[in-house]
Amino acid sequence: MLPDLSVLVVEDDPHMQLGCVQALQLAGLSVRAVDSAEAATPLIAPSFPGVVVTDMRLPRADGLSLVRHCREQVDAELPVIMITGHGDVNLAVEAMRSGAYDFIQKPFSPEVLVEVVRRALEKRALTLEVAALRQALSDRNAIEGKLVGRSAQIQKVRSLVSEVANSPVDVLIHGETGTGKELVAQALHDLSCRKSRPFVALNCGGVPDNLLDSELFGHEAGAFTGAQRRRIGKIEYADGGTLFLDEVESMPMAMQIKLLRVLQERKIERLGSNQSVPVDVRVVAATKDNLLQRAQQNTFRADLYYRLNVVNIEVPPLRERREDIPLLMEHFMLMASSRYGRPHPSVSDDQMHRLMAHGWPGNVRELRNVADCVVLGIGKDGFGLEPSADGAEGESGHSLTEMVEAFERALISVELSRHGDNIAHSAKALRMPKTTLNDKIRKYRLL
Repeated sequence: MLPDLSVLVVEDDPHMQLGCVQALQLAGLSVRAVDSAEAATPLIAPSFPGVVVTDMRLPRADGLSLVRHCREQVDAELPVIMITGHGDVNLAVEAMRSGAYDFIQKPFSPEVLVEVVRRALEKRALTLEVAALRQALSDRNAIEGKLVGRSAQIQKVRSLVSEVANSPVDVLIHGETGTGKELVAQALHDLSCRKSRPFVALNCGGVPDNLLDSELFGHEAGAFTGAQRRRIGKIEYADGGTLFLDEVESMPMAMQIKLLRVLQERKIERLGSNQSVPVDVRVVAATKDNLLQRAQQNTFRADLYYRLNVVNIEVPPLRERREDIPLLMEHFMLMASSRYGRPHPSVSDDQMHRLMAHGWPGNVRELRNVADCVVLGIGKDGFGLEPSADGAEGESGHSLTEMVEAFERALISVELSRHGDNIAHSAKALRMPKTTLNDKIRKYRLL
C-alpha cells in the first residue's frame, strides 16, 4: 500500500502561505508549509510521498532553483507547481522548461489551486504505484506484481488468493474471456508450497475430444494405434505441483467422470494400463460459464462442479474496475518495453480518457495488446484501440446508463481508496453529501 500523499507548500509571505494551507486543508488534503527553499530541501527525498507547491520569488534561493534541485538531484518525476506573479510569465516558461509540473499565476482562487494540486497528486500516486509495481515484479513472491490493480475487486481477489494459496484445496476460477484467470491460477501456485514443482496448464477446449484422455492421463506403449512408447500425461506430470484446467466447461462428460475420480482418489491410470499411479496434485479449474446452471441443464456434472468449487474466485471484467486501467497500462507498457527493447512511451491525458471510456470487450488481454501497440508505435488509429462492431466505443449490449454507472463506480472507488475508505473525506472530494455517497457505496457494493 502507498502512504497517504501530502502537499509541501514553500511560501515566505505568511498571508499567502496561510491561504494556500487553509484551501488545501479544506479540500481534505494533508499539508505542510515552510518559508524558504533551504527549509524545503531536507524534507524532499526520492519517492517523496506528495507534491511541492512553491512561490517563484523566495528569499535567497528562488523557486526555480528548487525545481531544478528536485528534478536533477531528488526525483525527476516529482510534480512541482510554481506560483508566479503577474509579470513573471517568462520565469514561468523557464520553470516549465526546467521541469515544473504546472504554474499558477497570482491572483488565483482556492478552487484553481486545489484543482491543479489534485491533478498533480493523481500523477504522483500513479508514479509511486508504478515504482512499487516494478519492485513487486522483481520480487517473485509479491502478489501485487502478479495481480495488478488498486480497485476493491482486485484487492478482494488478491486477498482470497493469499488466504488459500498454501492450502491443498481445489479452486474454481470464474470470469469472462481475457480477465486473467490463468494469472490468478499462476499466483495460487507461485504463492504456495508447491511453487518449486510444475505448473501445468491445459486448455480443455483446445484439445480434440479423442486426444484429451491421452493428454490428461498419458498412455502406455501400444495403447492405441500410433502409441509407440509410454507418455506421461498432464496430471502425472503435475505431481507435487498445480494442474490448471482452462475452459473446463468444454470437457466431455466421459472425461468429467474420470476427472472426478482423480479428485476423489488422487490416483490415475494411464491408457492401456491397469496399474494405479498416486498423484499429489492441486487442481485449479477455470470457466467463463455458469457451471451450476450448466449442471442443472445436465451439460456439466453436478458432482464435479461441487468437487471443484471448494473455493470460488470471481475475476471481475475490466469495465467493472476501470480505476485499474492507468496502472495496468503502465504495467503492460513496462513489460512490452522490456520485451521488445523499445523506450517506455508516455500516455497523454486525452489517450487515457479514451482508455477509461473504452468498452473493453476483450478485457485485460485487450488492454495488454493496446500497450504492445503503443510501445511498438502501431495501431490503425494511432493508439491501437479497435472500434466496436457498430462503430461506437463501449461494450456491446450495455446501455448508456450502465456505462455511466460503471464510470461513476470507478470514480467513487478511486476516491475511497485515496482516502483510506474515509466516507467523509471521499464525499468532500467528490462534492456530494455523505448520505448520497453512502447510498452509492451500498448500490455498488464497494465497502
